[in-house]
Amino acid sequence: MIHAAPIPESIQVPFAPGSVWLAGAGPGDPGLLTLLALQGLRDADVIVHDALVDPRILALAGPDAVLEFAGKRGGRPSAQQDDISRRLVELAQENKRVLRLKGGDPFVFGRGGEEALTLAQAGIPFRIVPGITSGIAGPAYAGIPVTHRDNNQAVIFVTGYSLGGGPDWRALAATGAPLVLYMAWRAMPGIAADLMAGGRDAATPVAVIAEATTERQKVLETTLGTCAADMAASGLEPPAIILVGDVVALRSQLAWRG
Repeated sequence: MIHAAPIPESIQVPFAPGSVWLAGAGPGDPGLLTLLALQGLRDADVIVHDALVDPRILALAGPDAVLEFAGKRGGRPSAQQDDISRRLVELAQENKRVLRLKGGDPFVFGRGGEEALTLAQAGIPFRIVPGITSGIAGPAYAGIPVTHRDNNQAVIFVTGYSLGGGPDWRALAATGAPLVLYMAWRAMPGIAADLMAGGRDAATPVAVIAEATTERQKVLETTLGTCAADMAASGLEPPAIILVGDVVALRSQLAWRG
C-alpha cells in the first residue's frame, strides 16, 4: 500500500457503517484525487470500483478494505448497471462502509445519479463526493482551455452514446460553442457529418485525447472534416475525450506537457 500524509481531522467527515459514498476518482492522474475521496479509500470496508480507476489510486485503500471490480467498458462484457446498484444496497445492508469509486466525476456521464436513486429508494444513507471530470482535465493536460474569454462564452458537454437515439447534433452545431464529447469514439463519423450538416466548418479544429492525464496520454490534432479517417489511422484507442472547437488551436501555445 502507498502511504500518504494524514488527512487533517478538521476536513474529515463521518463515514458511517451502512452508508455509501459515491465518489469520483478523477480522470487518471492520482494527484487529481480529492482529499475526501482519499478519506473514503482509507475508511471504507468495501470499495466497488470502475475499470478506469488507476491502480495507484486503489493502492491507497485501507489495509483491510475489500476491492470489488464493477467496471463497464463499451463493447466488452461488463457488469450490468442494475446489478451494481443492487450490490451497493446489499453491502450497505450488511452494515459495511461502502465506497463506490468511479473514474472522473460520478454525476458527469458516470451513472452516479442512477445509483444514488437506487440507494435513496432503499433508504440507504449516501454522500456524493465529486471528482474532476476528464472533459475538463483531459483538455487541460493537453494544453487546451475549454473556455477562453476571447473565444467562447459557453461549452457543451455531451455524450456520444445514448440508448434513446442521441443528441440533436445539428442543433448543437448551431450553438457555435466548443463541444466536449464523452464516449463518442465509435460514433464519430456520424457525429462529424451531422455537425457539418448543422453548419460547423470542416476545418474546425478537433483534439482527440486518449488516456487523458495519465503518463500514457496521447493527443491527436485533426479537423472536423478529417477526424474520422485520422482517428482510424492513428492507432489510438478509447477511452478518449474529443473536443471540437476553435479553443483547440490554443494548444500550439499552451501544450505544457510537450
